[in-house]
Amino acid sequence: MKRMMAIVEREMLKFFRSPALMLVSMTMPLVQLIVLGNAFGGKIRNARMGVVDYDHGSQALKIHEAFDSIAVNIHTFTTVQYDDELKAREDVRTGKIDGAVIIPAQYSRRVLAGDSPAIGLVVDNTDQTLSNSLEVEMQSLVDALNAPVIQQQVVQKIALEIVELYPYVEYMKYLLSGSIALAMFVAVMIGGGMLYIDDKARGIHEGYLVTPITRLELVMGLNLAGSIKAVLSGVCLAVIGSLLAGLGIIFHPILLLQLSLLIVATSIAFNGMMFLLMVRIEDPLVPRALFGVLNTLLFFPSGAISPVSGFPKWLRAIAVVDPFSYAVHGFKSILIKDGGFSAIGMDLFFLLCFGIVSLLIATSLFKRTL
Repeated sequence: MKRMMAIVEREMLKFFRSPALMLVSMTMPLVQLIVLGNAFGGKIRNARMGVVDYDHGSQALKIHEAFDSIAVNIHTFTTVQYDDELKAREDVRTGKIDGAVIIPAQYSRRVLAGDSPAIGLVVDNTDQTLSNSLEVEMQSLVDALNAPVIQQQVVQKIALEIVELYPYVEYMKYLLSGSIALAMFVAVMIGGGMLYIDDKARGIHEGYLVTPITRLELVMGLNLAGSIKAVLSGVCLAVIGSLLAGLGIIFHPILLLQLSLLIVATSIAFNGMMFLLMVRIEDPLVPRALFGVLNTLLFFPSGAISPVSGFPKWLRAIAVVDPFSYAVHGFKSILIKDGGFSAIGMDLFFLLCFGIVSLLIATSLFKRTL
């Protein structure tokens, strides 16, 4: 144990003597959290909606009043008046405005006569997020216009009542789980995988073996040091990210204990996976080339950015065996759902089993190649 801890001490001293290394391992996930958390997932605001009114009647005036209410209250879009439908369409196509509403001639007469009136909406569907938001807002407006002035005493239509279990979850809170997992992965990749290959290329590992240190002690020491680095990175990101996202988890001891256990299990899984991938590599340039590939292959299918249920079958198959998926699910269950141990039990089990099995396989490969 003393010999193994000597290896851990050396690795940690080397890690702490390089502040840039620690900053890099945490800066990228933190920047990603701040930038992507504020850039994506927010509600559309201040879009530009063109309005072509060929009617100018009393019912068309109600539409203009509804548009003014939207612009003042929820700020989804502001209106720009047009006289020509073709000009409005061209401006939507060229991006000068984001959509256009066409109120046809005789619209008010057809509304009062109950003669199937219609309103046109022109959107640029190359931007699905913006066009969907405008379509949803316009559909809500049309539903409000269709509602009868005097409500019926007996409800004749089926209604859907939505019950949301949690308050509105901002995208930064949703993204925090993936950012913590990514920070731990970067710490393992830079502070574990790359340093391991560099030491191996310099012959430091062979130098260990001329001492009383056994190969098993060497393997366990290197992996324990890598796990500690990942835990430190995960804890720092969890604390800083929670404060930025407005989560008070750090003030709840039980949730903090659950988060700590999950961070430890994730660090073991990531470090075991990285050691298994790097154990037979000799070229120091290979892990640097693998970093981008592994980041894309493991991070994005995990559900950190978008739900796994929206993936094709082959991508969902990757998510099933991806330790990122279980880490992200566990962090979400703790950070934004308060699911308790029952929600993260399977995640802890998979991560620990994955890490232990990876280390066992990597240890046998390490013995044969050294």
